[in-house]
Amino acid sequence: MLGQWLDWTLDDKHPSPRSGRFGSGTYQLHAPGILEITPATVRPAAHACVFSAAIHGNETAPVELLGNWLSAIEAGTVTIGAPVLVILGNLPALKAQQRFIKTNLNRLFQRELAETGEEPDRARELMSAVDGFYNRHQALPKLHYDLHTAIRGSLYTRFVVEPFAETMINPEQWEWLAAADMQAVLHQHQHSWTFSHYSKHYHAAQAFTFELGRVAPFGENDMAALAPMLTLISALSAGEQPPKKPADTMRFFQVQHELMRQAETFCLCFDEDVPNFSRFEPGTCLAKDSVAGDFIVGDTPLHVVFPNAKVEIGARAALLVVPSHAS
Repeated sequence: MLGQWLDWTLDDKHPSPRSGRFGSGTYQLHAPGILEITPATVRPAAHACVFSAAIHGNETAPVELLGNWLSAIEAGTVTIGAPVLVILGNLPALKAQQRFIKTNLNRLFQRELAETGEEPDRARELMSAVDGFYNRHQALPKLHYDLHTAIRGSLYTRFVVEPFAETMINPEQWEWLAAADMQAVLHQHQHSWTFSHYSKHYHAAQAFTFELGRVAPFGENDMAALAPMLTLISALSAGEQPPKKPADTMRFFQVQHELMRQAETFCLCFDEDVPNFSRFEPGTCLAKDSVAGDFIVGDTPLHVVFPNAKVEIGARAALLVVPSHAS
């Protein structure tokens, strides 16, 4: 059943029964796109793990990655030794192969959310699912890996974003991420209501947003490049210590500024195909906005990440970052 869950979810099939057993544990379907796996035996190194994907519907590599991992569990080549909540976020967008339907789901994960509509309702459902999961496993350290792919190419093909929150990151996380072939880490500088931020801010989880390459349709992703990432989530779901590698094999960056779109006439002053982490020298004009004015690089060179001039008014159009170090 586990190996078929993704296909059934995409095909709107609702299997009965909604719970069952497999070789090393049990599963329960809480709602469409929300699957909980519970081990028969919780191992000493176990975390309460949340693995999420498809918060943006056109980001398919993480969905395929989780599919491969679930198939390995069902085949018995991965043994479950930790509780795991598996989430596919924006199901209508995933089926339509669109980033979102009406609004960006990955800015809605805030308990005070007042917006209405399909995506806000889904955000509330996912927040409730995470709350319930962590409450059921209070004795275990909490972890959330939210898996994405980026809209554009990147000078660092695989990188992670560390959400801003008071919770400190355990240094061994950097070693795990380096062994999973992550190439860079981006430290956020303020609260940003993403899904991984939700778990870190409200639940003190070790939480990250992963960018695992570039957006591509199903079947066109380079899954071989994600084999180390599959090793990481397999080890964590087994309740085992993942492989480690020195953290200094990754580059670290810190956000200095969020470039926000304030006007209809907003535009970025560089080519649309400029890759993430591209560097811009002092005096360079990066954006024109009739409300906020031009943004010009000051005395320190800046690298641009996640540039997107087509965001909604009031939304982030780019992160501007500088080299940093592990937090």
